[in-house]
Amino acid sequence: MRARARGGHGDTVLARQPERRLWTRDFSLFFLSRAVARLGDTMLPVALAAGLLQDGHSATSVGVAMAVPTVSWAVLVIFAGVIADRVDPRRLMIGADLVRLVSQSCAAGIFFAGHVALWQVLVIGLVNGGAAAVFQPGVASTVRQLSADAQQGNGAVRTVEAVMSLVGPTVAGLLVAVTSAGSVFAVHAGTYAASALFLWALRLPGRPAAQKPATPESATATAGTTTATTESRTKSAAGGGMRQGLREGWSAVRVRPWLWGVLALWGFFALTARGPAAPLIATEMVKEHDVTAFGLVNSALGCGTVLGGLLAMRLRPAFQLRAGAVGVAAFAAFPLAVGSGQPVPVIAVGAVVAGLGMAFWGVMWATSIQTQVPHEVLNRVYAYDIAGSIAFLPVGEALAGPAAGLVGRRAMLLAGAACTLAVSVALLSVPAIRRLRRVDDQG
Repeated sequence: MRARARGGHGDTVLARQPERRLWTRDFSLFFLSRAVARLGDTMLPVALAAGLLQDGHSATSVGVAMAVPTVSWAVLVIFAGVIADRVDPRRLMIGADLVRLVSQSCAAGIFFAGHVALWQVLVIGLVNGGAAAVFQPGVASTVRQLSADAQQGNGAVRTVEAVMSLVGPTVAGLLVAVTSAGSVFAVHAGTYAASALFLWALRLPGRPAAQKPATPESATATAGTTTATTESRTKSAAGGGMRQGLREGWSAVRVRPWLWGVLALWGFFALTARGPAAPLIATEMVKEHDVTAFGLVNSALGCGTVLGGLLAMRLRPAFQLRAGAVGVAAFAAFPLAVGSGQPVPVIAVGAVVAGLGMAFWGVMWATSIQTQVPHEVLNRVYAYDIAGSIAFLPVGEALAGPAAGLVGRRAMLLAGAACTLAVSVALLSVPAIRRLRRVDDQG
């Protein structure tokens, strides 16, 4: 990386600053932690469904058991963000992993015993969701602290999580077939133990200094950052309760139009497109094709996500959210292909395009938050982002069936594709989003 410096006679020279490596010891440990944890998380749905159904429980029970951790996570994550900004997030993440090690070990024992009470599974789900809420806000600040280049760090993490999402269900299916669902829970518990060990071994450097806007456009787009930083430091130093911490986090969102603008649009996207897409695509694929075809397009979606993560590690747009909005538009290819009745190979291509686009957007968005928001409120802002991102997903999923009953599944999917394109256009139409210039954090 080069920086301009003034010579002795006022001339401008180019001074080369040392490049910092992404794959440091500590980032590699964090990378491994996310890889093994994601592997276990993607094994869980297979084990939960197989174990409960084999024990005589209904499909409704399976759905409730899968929903409980998500609800627990969504309710608690904002509060966890306040705690993560006041306590070492690494310790919180280790603690969360250890809690889930115990809870999933208990689940393994229950399923090995062969007499599974639904209430036991629900209690474990509540604990797991709460632990996940405590864990998640610290991810943003940890990537930011460990990565010489936040975009590459996010891209690497997104890529390995996508790979594990492909591997996990397959491994879980094989374990259930060869042994039992209890063995999957035991392995899942082991992944949390490994994640905790990796996190324990890494050391976080000091908090990064606040970034300076690179251009006047960036200065305009990030108006209020300096004020928010000063206020946050003052209030955090004084301590304060949970309510005050939540207010500080929301204030940090409110003074950044690009941030709350994206959150508002993302809520609409989750409600009208991304939420309904999952159950509608699954139903349409299974009924019009078969389960094998559905598995194929899911694998294609995962492959696209891997490609999107790799692309985000290489492509460095000056306006990250502007480029990411194009990635959002790419998601329309999936519901459009299914809704228009295309053959399976075309649908698979649409899934690849959708996965690539959403992964690319995810990296651009995470990097923008990590580099544009002061570290003092970063975990709280990230928690608001998480809560906003998932709040409307279950609503969209729940409304998909009744709406499809009125207008048809394919019509709903085509409408979802149109709403996706509308969200992409809206993202590009908001000046604060379109003009937000990247903050290059290398060097």
